[in-house]
Amino acid sequence: MTGEAGRLRPTRFRDRAEGGRALAAQLRRYASADPIVLALPRGGVPVAFEVARALRAPLDVIVVRKLGLPYQPELGMGAIGEDGVLVLNREIVVRGRVTERDLASVEQRERAELDRRARRFRAGLPMLRIDGRTVIIVDDGLATGSTARAAVQVARAHGAARVVLATPVAPADTLAELARDADDVVCVSTPEPFYAIGQWYDDFSQTSDEEVVRLLAEARAWATPAAGRAAAASDADVVIDAGGVRLPGRLPVPRSGQGIVVLAPGSGSRRHSPRNQEVARTLQRQGLGTLLFDLLTDAEAEDRAKVFDIPLLGARLDAATAWVGAQADLTAVHVGLFGASTGAGAALWSAGEPGSPVRAVVSRGGRPDLAGPRLALVRAPTLLIVGGRDSAVIDLNRDAATQLRCEHRLEIVPGATHLFEEHGALDQVASLATAWFLEHLPGTEP
Repeated sequence: MTGEAGRLRPTRFRDRAEGGRALAAQLRRYASADPIVLALPRGGVPVAFEVARALRAPLDVIVVRKLGLPYQPELGMGAIGEDGVLVLNREIVVRGRVTERDLASVEQRERAELDRRARRFRAGLPMLRIDGRTVIIVDDGLATGSTARAAVQVARAHGAARVVLATPVAPADTLAELARDADDVVCVSTPEPFYAIGQWYDDFSQTSDEEVVRLLAEARAWATPAAGRAAAASDADVVIDAGGVRLPGRLPVPRSGQGIVVLAPGSGSRRHSPRNQEVARTLQRQGLGTLLFDLLTDAEAEDRAKVFDIPLLGARLDAATAWVGAQADLTAVHVGLFGASTGAGAALWSAGEPGSPVRAVVSRGGRPDLAGPRLALVRAPTLLIVGGRDSAVIDLNRDAATQLRCEHRLEIVPGATHLFEEHGALDQVASLATAWFLEHLPGTEP
């Protein structure tokens, strides 16, 4: 949390634009971080517009809807965001005895409203991608901070690397609470006593939908891609049909790429997994394409039996590699698989399928043992990466390595635990994986 906020004298703002300019002055240190500014609509948009203009950053809205308990709507059990993002407070869901039907009903109602608002505010344009980026979430003021907290959680679920929460005015105790959720909290004024946001603006008239649309459109004029960011020949949302189940994904294909790595998340994780996003960005910088997609639907991800159904997950990966091969502009591209946790077992199961087109496999903190009898059938060179402090999984990987008949190697990252959350650990994983794919995907230059 920005330290000086609590020491400043209470400030009144003429309107939201003035509040935005004052806030932008405190956020200038983030200009070099290539940020994306996300506004909480509607009142946060005029504030965020000034911030984005000062930082020359892209501007978008972050549309979230809180999910209230069916019989106590004011008590939030989670939040939803665009692109199917769902964040749940499991403790409240369990304590509230919320059934899957209850949850589905609440989510369906709120998602319909979320989609309506998103289409209206953006005038039909797609949302900006925030995976791997520094995101600055802006509102015109914070009272309880509940919506802002939901926005932070949704941004993280979308893969944001760093989340900054910024506002012109808020009570100090709310900021202290929100500092537990965001990486940084920036506020111009923290007046006491604090009764309402509007008391600190001379003009606090309602922001219209039309103004939101106009400001977002105007911001697009200055939001150009950051210098040095690799251009892509294709960077699109895709849908993979796996036996009638539609699985959403994202396919950036760098222009120089002659190989594509399909990333298989584990333990019910989704394509927005920050760790998989991090690895994908490293692969992309070296000219490899990446396909991140959801192995399971929303409902399936909540079913632990499905999470560990390796034949099912392997079949989904088969569908993804077949989909890649069926694309007219990708027919000559060779495919590798990167699997994490249970996703690694699925990757090896898929690679062991007779006639598999997979040319290389990397397992990160994986469960290759779950591939069972398929291990001996894998022909693609396989790299097993395990954290040095993940002793149980090290043993499972060593046992699995004895069953592999293909070229393979076991790499242990010193000091790393199962999720490679230690400083620099995931960088080592990404470097090892990239080197393996560059070496073993035909036609790809190391």
